[in-house]
Amino acid sequence: MKNYTITVNGTVYEVSVEEGGSGAAPVASAPKAAAPKAAPKAAPKAATGAAGSVKIEAPMPGKILGIKANVGDAVKKGQVIMILEAMKMENEIVAAQDGTVASINVAVNAAVEAGDVLATLN
Repeated sequence: MKNYTITVNGTVYEVSVEEGGSGAAPVASAPKAAAPKAAPKAAPKAATGAAGSVKIEAPMPGKILGIKANVGDAVKKGQVIMILEAMKMENEIVAAQDGTVASINVAVNAAVEAGDVLATLN
C-alpha cells in the first residue's frame, strides 16, 4: 500500500492505494480537518441455509435493492438472483450456471463490498 495526501477544493484527504493489478479502487479517508467519525455499520448480513459450491460475488460495492430468488429455487444460467444498486444504477446479479440456490448471504438494503459473497448455488 502507498499512502498519499491529496487536496481537493481546499480539503485535505489521506489516500491509500493498493499496489498491483488487483483492480481495487483507492480508499479515501475522512478529511484531516474533520473530527474522526465512526463509519455507519451496514445492515447485518443474513445467512440463509448452508453454503453451496458455486459462489456469486458482488462485482462492485453497492446496496442490495431486492432479492429475486429464494433458498431452494432452481435457477438457470443468467437468471436474475438479486438487484445491486451501485453509482445510482441498478445492476442485475445473475446465476453463473444452472443450479439450486443454496444460500442467500445478504438482506435487502445491506451495503456490500466488491468480492462479498452474495449467494451460493449447488
